[in-house]
Amino acid sequence: MNNAFENAMTQLDKVAKIKNFGDGLIACLRQPDRDIRISIPVKMDDSSIKIFEGYRVEYNNTLGPYKGGIRYHSETEINEVKALAFWMVLKCAVAGIPMGGGKGGITVDSKKLSKGELERLSRGWMQKLSDILGPHKDVPAPDLNTTPEIMAWMADEYEKITGDKTGAVITGKSLKDGGSEGRDTATGLGGFYVFEAFRKELGLPEKCKIIVQGFGNVGNNAAQIFAEHGHTIIAISDSKGGIYNLSGIDIEKLLKHKKNTGALSSFMDSKNITNEELLKLPCDLLIPAAYENVLTDANANKVKAKAILELANGPTTPKADEILFTKGIPVVPDILANSGGVIASYFEWEQNLKNEHWSKKEVFEKLKIMLEDASKKISEKARESKTSFRMGAFILALERIKEKMK
Repeated sequence: MNNAFENAMTQLDKVAKIKNFGDGLIACLRQPDRDIRISIPVKMDDSSIKIFEGYRVEYNNTLGPYKGGIRYHSETEINEVKALAFWMVLKCAVAGIPMGGGKGGITVDSKKLSKGELERLSRGWMQKLSDILGPHKDVPAPDLNTTPEIMAWMADEYEKITGDKTGAVITGKSLKDGGSEGRDTATGLGGFYVFEAFRKELGLPEKCKIIVQGFGNVGNNAAQIFAEHGHTIIAISDSKGGIYNLSGIDIEKLLKHKKNTGALSSFMDSKNITNEELLKLPCDLLIPAAYENVLTDANANKVKAKAILELANGPTTPKADEILFTKGIPVVPDILANSGGVIASYFEWEQNLKNEHWSKKEVFEKLKIMLEDASKKISEKARESKTSFRMGAFILALERIKEKMK
């Protein structure tokens, strides 16, 4: 089992060998500022009381308030959460936004709760953590199995406790609750902007054959956006498996097929494949858009993609990274490629604090400018140090954090 936090620290060790940042900065980034665990008593529908474990990891706030999602998952454990919080620190630094990194959640299978139980649990999380959260302290957002509705319950609970009416304590809210235009597609669209900035440097054609691993919000949005711009999605998968069609897959029809059947399999004119087979298919661009540790030392040698764009967090282990680098398969890293989501969250926070509402056009224009700038700088850092794009991104992030620490 790959430990996500150990992988993150291996990446940190590697960048420290490429460029000397001084022991102080590296030591500061080896552990989170705070790791908070809470117990949340919830009155269930049958009147029994059940205790749930919640948590918040506040990793580093050198650049600004802690920022990061809240996940509801039965198998979530602390090393995964610490790794995600660490990557958020770097992601915000790479994007050039004034925020730090955090992550949180609750150990729960939320599908087993009624709506009332889910609301009481979500408000309970906020009640226990309201003293450390706040628009200028720590700003959570949705993540795995959390929704705009859950964010609205939490923001409402925070307002009841503190009197703060800005709504800026939480991002990822629905539009009616103070959310930002374009937030739902920002991660996939941001990934496309980054791809556009790197395409020529990656040696990829104007119209690519693309494989997407993951069919959640990020994966299916990315697939639709790339297809709309003339690229061909030849394979796509979810947690149960995937489908392959060299002539291309109609994503709109696939969404309807999945809604009707509950699976991607047996889609018209497509061959059913496993997730493992999907990763080994020849293509121009492979997009991992699901979970951590998908590309490992066990399968990286078999990857036939010309380039990889990471829309998931931590999909490539450090050993797989080395194999892909040696094979000459460039990887555009998660802390750049999927940062569209956190940038849009930052925009929502800013709009809430200023009591403004920006149009979708404004949001996407600002997003594009920021990601093109970050892509250019990362490419330069990678070239200067003759290293991978991931290490180029780490160098840029650590330089910005070190400068602010001064």
